[in-house]
Amino acid sequence: MINLDDLMKQPKGAGENVGPVLLPPTMDFVFKGLFGNEKRPELLISFLNAVLTPDEPITSITFKDRTIDKQYKEDKMGTLDILATTNKGELINVEVQVADEKNMIERSLFYWSRLFSGQLQSGIPYQKLERTVCINLLSFDLLETAEYHSCYVLKERERNEQLSDLLEIHFIELDKIKDIHHADEIKTQLEAWLEFIKHPESQVSYELARQDETIREAKDELLVLSCNEKYRLYYEARLKALLDETSRLQTARDEGIEQGKMQRDLEIAKNLLDVLDDTTIAFKTGLPVLTVSQLREDKNKLKK
Repeated sequence: MINLDDLMKQPKGAGENVGPVLLPPTMDFVFKGLFGNEKRPELLISFLNAVLTPDEPITSITFKDRTIDKQYKEDKMGTLDILATTNKGELINVEVQVADEKNMIERSLFYWSRLFSGQLQSGIPYQKLERTVCINLLSFDLLETAEYHSCYVLKERERNEQLSDLLEIHFIELDKIKDIHHADEIKTQLEAWLEFIKHPESQVSYELARQDETIREAKDELLVLSCNEKYRLYYEARLKALLDETSRLQTARDEGIEQGKMQRDLEIAKNLLDVLDDTTIAFKTGLPVLTVSQLREDKNKLKK
């Protein structure tokens, strides 16, 4: 029987392109496998309560069909990552995005509008429209703020008076979270979840799993997914697609200039710092390991 504690302590070979022991929850399909698991609704319930901090905690959820009409060509296969309704009738969408495609705000507004207006297709009168919330988990910087968690609602500009609570959009920027070195530095349940999502193999994450039963369940489930060959193959395919997409975007900006090629590879490497170790990034991008290590060091300095 696989033991999670032992598996997490196994060192990676210095020259092996083995990838992480645990698949990264920052990858959309891994996140869906964990938090979109109908057999483990308590994981999503805990995460949503941590993000939304409602006066009355969410106690149950119902997973919904994630398919939407693909009218926007950049949509990921025309499906949402996670869509669920709560026991209070709220409609909640959670999206995970690794690469910055320069359209995240517009995409989130589009998804929110489709979900909100889509309720009327069931014959619901305007007065019965339910609160609709979009939560975006991002592996890049989007907003001009040092805070990693931003929540937007409809308010009057001068009086700061809220018009309605029917619209709520969250952006969680993982790169803005300062590194945690000890579990006792974590003060909120959201901080605990984000440490697990960003660094599932860290010592802090390991300590949290000992202290928090729900995070322990999430780690156990992540181990099961990570040992699944189909998930591993899909991870490699998604990683390749991410590399290809990032490369294509950078190539369009840096028209064949050698300096542009180096910049492209550096940007790809930066996008992958939260997903892969230095050796694997170097293998995928062709950059020297020392260059990737310096990128990681520079990134960590910016957080301090």
